[in-house]
Amino acid sequence: MPDIQADEVLDCSGLLCPMPVVKTSAAIKKIEVGQILEMIATDPGAPPDMEAWARQTGHELIDQTAENGTFRFWFRRTK
Repeated sequence: MPDIQADEVLDCSGLLCPMPVVKTSAAIKKIEVGQILEMIATDPGAPPDMEAWARQTGHELIDQTAENGTFRFWFRRTK
């Protein structure tokens, strides 16, 4: 697991598309520009969904991992 210090953690385990995207969009607005949001998901569609979300919103996808059906994403708020 990457050694990234998240400022906020959002657990979307058990939620299916589009809820991880919706909740991530809301959560990133609650942190300051430059801070890091870690999002945890179990939806197998989360990796392509979250990569697309980062491209569309301009927030930086710092890293992502997949282990035993759990996906973790680290986003830096850019604006």
